[in-house]
Amino acid sequence: MQTIRNLNDLRTARAKLTGTVAIVPTMGALHAGHLALVAAARERADHVVATIFVNPMQFGPNEDLARYPRQEAADAALLESAGVAILWLPDVATMYPKGFATKVSVSGLGDVLDGAARPGHFDGVATVVAKLFGQVRPDRAYFGEKDWQQLAVIRRMAIDLNLGIEITGVPTEREGDGLARSSRNVYLSAAEREAALVLPQALKAAVAAIEGGAEIGRELASAGAKLVGAGFVIDYIELVDDQLLPVATLTREARLLGAAKMGTTRLIDNFAVSPTSLK
Repeated sequence: MQTIRNLNDLRTARAKLTGTVAIVPTMGALHAGHLALVAAARERADHVVATIFVNPMQFGPNEDLARYPRQEAADAALLESAGVAILWLPDVATMYPKGFATKVSVSGLGDVLDGAARPGHFDGVATVVAKLFGQVRPDRAYFGEKDWQQLAVIRRMAIDLNLGIEITGVPTEREGDGLARSSRNVYLSAAEREAALVLPQALKAAVAAIEGGAEIGRELASAGAKLVGAGFVIDYIELVDDQLLPVATLTREARLLGAAKMGTTRLIDNFAVSPTSLK
C-alpha cells in the first residue's frame, strides 16, 4: 500500500492504476464497518483507494472536531492488511488552500433531519466528497448505510453533477449486542454504552410494529419515549421515503431514522421498513 500526502504524488500514483478504481472515504478511527466498505469495494474493483481526512467543514462550532479520535498508524495498518492500494492522507491546507471559496450544497436532502439539527453539515460533506472524487477519479465509491442521509446526499450530488461514479451503500456493521459501530462509540462511558442499546432496540421494535400495521405516529412516539426513558436527548425519529420525506402511510419501502445524544455523544441509526406486500 502506498501512503500519499501530496496531491501531485497522488495523481502520479493514480495514473498507474489500470482497471477499475474504487474509493472509500473515511475520517479515520477505523473499525469493522470501514473494513466492510473496503471488502465490498475489493469485490468489484481492481484497486481500492482509501482516504482519511477529518473534515472541519462538516463540524459545527460546538461539535467534536478537536476531540475526534485520530489513530493514523493503526488505521494505516488496518487498511494495508485489508488490501488497499493507496491511502490518501491530505491535510487541511491541501483540501482547503488559501482563498478556497467553493461550496457544494444539495438542497432539500441536505436541509432536513441531520441537516436541520446540524446546519451546514451536509454542505461540508458534499464539498469534501466532491473534492476527493476529483482528486482520486474513482469509478465507484462506497459508503456505509448507517448514515443513510449522507448516502442519499452523495447519490444526489453524483447524479446532479454528472460525475459518472457508481455510489454503493454497504449495510451497517453492528456490535454483538446490536449497537451500530461508530468511531464515536469510544466516547461513551460504560453506563452510557449500555443505555445506548435502547436506540437500535427502540427503532427495531417500531419497525416490527409498523410493518404489522400499527399507526406510524404512535410508534414513533413510543420509540421516542423509550429513548427519553433511557437518558437520550432526541434530535429526531422519522419514517421517510427515498427523498427523505415523511411517510404517513406505508405503501412502499421506507427507512426509519433516529438520531439522539447520550451524554455528549450523538448517535445515529436506521432500519429498512417494508410493507407486507413487498415481503
